[in-house]
Amino acid sequence: MGLSVAVIAGIALDALLGEPRAWHPLVGFGRLADALERRLPRRRWAGVVAWLTLVVPLAVLAGALVWALPLVAGWAVSAFVLWLCIAWHSLKAHARAVATALEGGDMVDARAAVGRLVSRDTQTMDAAAIRRAGLESLLENAGDGVHATLFWFVVAGLIGGPGAAVAAVLAHRAINTLDAMWGYRIPRYERFGWAAARADDLANWPSACLTALSFALVGDGCSALRCWRRQAAALPSPNAGPVMCAGAGALRLQLGGGAYYHGVYEQRPVFGCGAPPRIGDIERTIALVGRTLWLWLFLIVVVDWAWR
Repeated sequence: MGLSVAVIAGIALDALLGEPRAWHPLVGFGRLADALERRLPRRRWAGVVAWLTLVVPLAVLAGALVWALPLVAGWAVSAFVLWLCIAWHSLKAHARAVATALEGGDMVDARAAVGRLVSRDTQTMDAAAIRRAGLESLLENAGDGVHATLFWFVVAGLIGGPGAAVAAVLAHRAINTLDAMWGYRIPRYERFGWAAARADDLANWPSACLTALSFALVGDGCSALRCWRRQAAALPSPNAGPVMCAGAGALRLQLGGGAYYHGVYEQRPVFGCGAPPRIGDIERTIALVGRTLWLWLFLIVVVDWAWR
């Protein structure tokens, strides 16, 4: 088994099995992170210490254990770890739950479903706001929960083999999880979450650019590139900006606008082009991300063959 076979196997496991139902390692990681955060002061240095304590030993130990295995066994374990870390199946399921509730006119279920995807307040959202929020989260999470995971797995695997691939993909997943827990600009995390937010920005920047370019290649390319170039800098996140603007442009949809975050209304820019989202646009977005995933798989196989 080699790198490209491990990638295909990991994605196939995700497609067939989804996330583990009984116990997911990330749940335990999140509980450990929460317990550590509650015991430390709200200082930047404490956030750095917590980040290093949670990310570095996990990546180094797991990578060393896989590195010690025979090569074929190491790639088999790496495929299993990739399955645990990639989030495509669960992301599609959450997005489709939003679409199903909206199509059935069940606003209570729709708000609950979109609340599993976004950090904004959902209690007062109407159908249009729910649809926009679901699409924005689908695009953003495809960038950092699917493409970034693949990017670091492949880059590290090409350079250092299965042990490096496992170390890199676990480190990225831990970084992404800590940013989702601590990376908010609210008093509780303004200082403590600094390291988590900055690490996530750095870790996702290369793959965010590649994801935005991929959306342009498989969707409306001219609109995607134009929205990326003109609008991305106005969005708060340096990585979500290119991904969401290019994705909205590729779909010719208008997204963005103000929303409540942690009880405070924030006016955010409108981005994309064309019409506001309608029924069926969540499936269109899933199809767009799916096409980019097939494109990446093809390129991974080619690069793996050329590298060897």
